[in-house]
Amino acid sequence: RAAILSGQTAEVEPMTGSSIMSNLANAMCTRCRGGFGPYEKMVNSNGELYHEKCFVCAQCFQPFPDGLFYEFEGRKYCEHDFHMLYAPCCGQCGEFVIGRVIKAMNNNWHPDCFTCHTCHITLADTGFVKNAGRALCRPCNARERASGLGKYICQKCHQMIEDKHLIFKSEPYHPYHFNCRNCGKELTEVARELRGELYCLPCHDKMGIPICGACRRPIETRVVNALGKQWHVEHFVCAKCEKPFLGHRHYERKGLAYCETHYNQLFGDVCYQCNKVITGDVVSALNKSWCVQCFACSICDQKLTLKSRFIEVDMRPVCKKCYEKLPTELKKRLKT
Repeated sequence: RAAILSGQTAEVEPMTGSSIMSNLANAMCTRCRGGFGPYEKMVNSNGELYHEKCFVCAQCFQPFPDGLFYEFEGRKYCEHDFHMLYAPCCGQCGEFVIGRVIKAMNNNWHPDCFTCHTCHITLADTGFVKNAGRALCRPCNARERASGLGKYICQKCHQMIEDKHLIFKSEPYHPYHFNCRNCGKELTEVARELRGELYCLPCHDKMGIPICGACRRPIETRVVNALGKQWHVEHFVCAKCEKPFLGHRHYERKGLAYCETHYNQLFGDVCYQCNKVITGDVVSALNKSWCVQCFACSICDQKLTLKSRFIEVDMRPVCKKCYEKLPTELKKRLKT
């Protein structure tokens, strides 16, 4: 198909004076092929001559407003009819696309309307990736792909990180984008960040900076020493609820630290009387564990201690005074 020539204008030239004698003899209207009268106005459009009445839209046969017309395949159209017949509609705003047309995703677009489905940056000059029926810029497509695979996106080159990643200022990167601040060696994923700079592991170790046992990053402020390691205050947490101890007492078991509540829930004694975890002192008696407040005579509820005199009756303690009041036959059976 021929190229679309838009926004052309034609000039109306009156044929007067000496030009009449020299030009009228051979001049013909491009449309009707008829000649021109001595004093008739003619329209000159890119060297083509027309009667004023012949210089009209090929569709509606009306004169061109202000002489503006659009030409396609050798025929001239007014702006309205040209749009209706040939101009594509934008897939975003629905308006006619005049000038540059972006053809993509089985549709036509204004350059400013063809944008990334996620971040809305224009894609006309940057390229795009078709993803699930959407047009995405390459960074957004890489992020979606990485998210689905559980991988990181490098914040420098915006490509998916296939192997190990390096965390710098809380953002992931390909390690090879950086060099050690001290020796200049290309870094790996085990590089260390210190005061806004990156160092290889050997250079960092020579600086004597403690490393957190949880995040494996340098500790530049307060250090917690526990479990044979050093920790950031906020990273030394209960192995069960993951809340920081923040200076409170912790309990160790098999190389892990627990707060008092969860240590007792997981490993503490259960009271034989109330069937709850004993959070304080434990009374061990009659091959059972008791809360201090629950260890009492099962008949009169008088509080007992390990120094009190009591007798086991039906697997529960009975004070001496209540025991003496029991029937003689029952006491004989208890002794046997």
